[in-house]
Amino acid sequence: MTKSRSLAWGGVMALIAAAAVAALAPVSASAQAQDYPKGPVKMIVPFPPGSATDLAARVIGQQLQTALGKPFVVDNKPGAQGTIAGQEVVRAAPDGQTLLFTSNTAIASNVPLMKKMPYDPTKDFAPVAGVGTTALVLMVKPDFPAKNLNEFIAYAKQRPGKLAAGYGSTSSQISISRLTKMSGLDVLSVPYKGIPLAVNDVLSGQVQFTFVDLGNAMAQAKGGTLRAIAITAPQRNPLVPDWPTLAEVLPGYDITAWFAIAAPAGTPKP
Repeated sequence: MTKSRSLAWGGVMALIAAAAVAALAPVSASAQAQDYPKGPVKMIVPFPPGSATDLAARVIGQQLQTALGKPFVVDNKPGAQGTIAGQEVVRAAPDGQTLLFTSNTAIASNVPLMKKMPYDPTKDFAPVAGVGTTALVLMVKPDFPAKNLNEFIAYAKQRPGKLAAGYGSTSSQISISRLTKMSGLDVLSVPYKGIPLAVNDVLSGQVQFTFVDLGNAMAQAKGGTLRAIAITAPQRNPLVPDWPTLAEVLPGYDITAWFAIAAPAGTPKP
């Protein structure tokens, strides 16, 4: 991880970690009273290393390890829009030793997008804690001709079917779909196992744009590797007040991803 990237993530992850520790404080206190955990806890993440969910899981896992005195080990299981990781947690023993650290992808967003889910998100998981939220950012290479969203839409409309967008999560997939529908664009959507892989192909020119979580977007922009066009939240973010929202050009555009921790159904409540 580069210095600029770690600095950018430092601010975002500090906020997420603080929120998570506050949310999990009652769980931690009760768990200590019940001698939990018995040993190392596996935190399964549906995305590859370097993704927003992975980085958040590692920060919060360290906080939990400090609080509870046992290792919280991140185990990345990317693929199938998060359902590979979800299935592994559903099949695990309901003893709290296996947790799912996920974004909305594996639990909520896939429901309207997949014809058949391999599990029932409402019945097969026991909620543990909400962790935080993040907006996504439309990102392009620094030399991309369009400098703002209006120019981006005009550029894409002049090239129907010529631009490709990479997505590595359901949130980024929905962000692309919403953009194309609201602006009337004809764009090829290309799936990846995680946003970092989509970013790599934007850098190499295999795809022309992607939607990246805010923390990674800040790091990429600060490092000069990618350039922000617009943010998916309905209001500008105080961390990057100069970044416009998509809603400023496309009224009603509003997409926010969230992080949460879940356990297999039947896991005893603390």
